[in-house]
Amino acid sequence: MIRCRLSRILGDRKMHLLELQRQTGVSYSTLHRIYHERSIRIDIGVLDKLCEALGVQVGDLFEHVQDKRKKY
Repeated sequence: MIRCRLSRILGDRKMHLLELQRQTGVSYSTLHRIYHERSIRIDIGVLDKLCEALGVQVGDLFEHVQDKRKKY
């Protein structure tokens, strides 16, 4: 499973989604879905804008975690 760290990053910086929306030009609804981990897919251009605005790498925004419900 892929987890998004956007909420943690913004919380640490005391930054609101509206401010990120103004900096990136990405729609608020898109950012809201990413923030609340409801997004099914994310455009590469959006990732680029987020990384640029926040000064992070893609790996800082997302992490892969084991889904404990899956048995291998």
